[in-house]
Parts: sequence; C-alpha cells; structure tokens
Amino acid sequence: MLTAIHPKLPMRNKSVTTDYYINQLGFSMIGNIDFDGYLMIKKDNIEIHFFEHKTLLPEENDGQVYIRCKSIDSVYQDILDKKISIHPNGNLGTRPWGTREFSLLDPDNNLLTFGETL
Repeated sequence: MLTAIHPKLPMRNKSVTTDYYINQLGFSMIGNIDFDGYLMIKKDNIEIHFFEHKTLLPEENDGQVYIRCKSIDSVYQDILDKKISIHPNGNLGTRPWGTREFSLLDPDNNLLTFGETL
C-alpha cells in the first residue's frame, strides 16, 4: 500500500534554497541533522526533498511539483503579501480541467504549481 510521495528536486545552493522555502514560503526543516548536499522540508501535510546539483543550469531545469491545497485564494494572497514572485504565466486562475491554480519558480527554476479542485 502506498502512503505518501516526497518529490526530490535539484538545488544549486543549499542556503539559497533553505532561505526561499523556510523564510519566504514558510516551510520548516525535517529533523535536526544537517545532511551535506541534501535538504528535507515540510509544511502542513507535504514534504519536499532537495539534492545538491551544483552544475545545474536553471534555464534547463525541468523540475516540477504539483501541490494540492485548500483555500487556494488565501494561499495565493499570502504569497502576494510576502511579495514572492509569481510565475510569469502562473497567476491564479480557473483551469479547464476543474482546478484553480497558480505557479511559482524557485531559485533553481523548479516549478511549484499550487492547485485546488473546484
């Protein structure tokens, strides 16, 4: 029986990634051990892991994760209030497949799409 999934995304600089996810998006660290070249974070019921990829070219990164959420309008407003950049084509909107979504790009160009089923 499958119980959870924890995507692993590339990061060039652990401190930059940590700052973005912890200080800007409000995630927290998992555990109290700092693993060299690896980062684990969580927020509410989701967990994302990152592996070090120092030679990653952000413009060539296809890393993506889809995050289901509730009260997407509140989540979106919180992002706007924190002045976090929204993906140029990722403003909050209703999609033809029955969701409301918006997207962000993290410092390594990993695409984070937040969605709520209508």
